[in-house]
Amino acid sequence: MTGRTILILGDQLSPQLAALRGANRAADRVLMAEVMAEADYVPHHRKKLAFVFSAMRHFAQGMRADGWQVDYVRLDDPANTGTLGGELRRAMARHGHARAVVTEPGEWRLLQQMREWPGLEILPDDRFLADRHGFAAWAEGRKGLRMEHFYRLMRRKTGLLMDGGEPAGGRWNFDAENRSRADPDLAMPRPPRFAPDAITREVLDMVAARFPDRFGTLEPFWFAVTRTDAEAAFAQFLRHALPQFGTYQDAMLAGQPFLFHAVVSTYLNAGLLDPLAMCRAVEAEWRAGRVPLNSAEGFIRQIIGWREFVRGIYWWRMPGYDRVNALDAHRPLPEFYWSGETDLACLSACITQTRDEAYAHHIQRLMVTGNFALLAGIDPHALHEWYLAVYADAYEWVELPNTVGMSQFADGGLLASKPYAASGAYIDRMSDYCRTCAYDVKAKAGPRACPFNLLYWHFVARHQDRLARNPRMAQAVRTWERFAPDRQEQLWRDAERFLAGLA
Repeated sequence: MTGRTILILGDQLSPQLAALRGANRAADRVLMAEVMAEADYVPHHRKKLAFVFSAMRHFAQGMRADGWQVDYVRLDDPANTGTLGGELRRAMARHGHARAVVTEPGEWRLLQQMREWPGLEILPDDRFLADRHGFAAWAEGRKGLRMEHFYRLMRRKTGLLMDGGEPAGGRWNFDAENRSRADPDLAMPRPPRFAPDAITREVLDMVAARFPDRFGTLEPFWFAVTRTDAEAAFAQFLRHALPQFGTYQDAMLAGQPFLFHAVVSTYLNAGLLDPLAMCRAVEAEWRAGRVPLNSAEGFIRQIIGWREFVRGIYWWRMPGYDRVNALDAHRPLPEFYWSGETDLACLSACITQTRDEAYAHHIQRLMVTGNFALLAGIDPHALHEWYLAVYADAYEWVELPNTVGMSQFADGGLLASKPYAASGAYIDRMSDYCRTCAYDVKAKAGPRACPFNLLYWHFVARHQDRLARNPRMAQAVRTWERFAPDRQEQLWRDAERFLAGLA
């Protein structure tokens, strides 16, 4: 039997990969390659680069130990062509292979490239719970898509948190019980930290040398880079953080980047964890009486609801979804998104944390960095590229819909039922950031007024015709219209003055 080259990508670190099924270990050759084209298409955080390269090297090591023949091309190999296509051609020529196989990549741009590579068979990625073509068939023709409807289908399909055909606890969604503010005195567990081994240490040295000016603190580096360690990190979350996860999942605290979050999305999105196994483990904790239902449901909704939903939207709407701009927002991304140097305490905290950890939880992304960009009219494509660059768990299929659809409403309401626009009052309610801010979150106008307050009304005013037709935003428009003309004028003037100072 003539052998094939089996290409495995850096976010496909799973032994259950479709491309590996039915392979002939004696004749086939696995190819893994670190290439500059993938490291450079956005300026990825240095921790993300180190995580992906180290996890790839450990995965290759494990495959060799399991009897696979593996070609591994390092980034600093002098013969490295710098592209996946170039490395695949080299490997096929090296081994005399006329055929190659790969599991479908997670990004549209890469799939288009692969369709041009001779001899390559592209297999569906069935590590997800929803088939992307089936999602498109479900979505086509609907006036609007709502994750809640899709989520209920997924609950029925998987049987998760179902009792006799009905949702456990009599409700599908416990989000209303997941919005408590956190007390700084709470005992909050930290995610486990894994000391770099020799392989990771070598990767860290390479990233430090080759990407000295990239965004992000490289060390301390504590990520899990193997399936065993990723599973250990998730097991610790189940025992120590999941019971409080639901209640405090929307809370934010200065100096507490993790609170009760799992902090395993980086591992999950790279293939080191299995989504259905994770959800079944969470359900088992609830059925054993060790965690409340709001925590179990909140976690499972994030995995089989949002994660699968945004992937479906991504593939259904690409190409072109990355350039949607329904609100006609074109302001450049402020420099402080890279430096963290701003007088707004919430933004400074979230961006500094992102720089140091390559991580921020969903409310920090949606209601701080995302909310500010929405209110200020930042170009959604620029924000999308920033999110894709700075988070270790960011791959375009999951990040793009969350950014342009959920956070920026740039798709005009395809994904979200309303713009996630909020004044400083929301941030004050859900965090302690405002206590140390140079601005006054209670002030509605003037030089010390919280810019979120000014920009909220500026946003409502400049989009009032569109927002007046949205049932969830119409009240805000009516409130703006009731303001006296001199108050409207002052709010507009103060917001414009702040926006003029953005750089």
